[in-house]
Amino acid sequence: MGDFTERAKDLADKHDDKVDKGLERAGDEADERTGGKYGEKIDKGVDQAQQRTGEGDQVA
Repeated sequence: MGDFTERAKDLADKHDDKVDKGLERAGDEADERTGGKYGEKIDKGVDQAQQRTGEGDQVA
């Protein structure tokens, strides 16, 4: 399991911009499905996830 985790981390580091965009799209979809009710919480979670992948938030 450790090897898989390391490879996933390496992949996320190498493609940080794509990971960040994917997280942003997932957050937008979750926000839409909840009717914007949890928008602030979703945005905060997306921001935290983006900071933990690669070099940090790459989405402007």
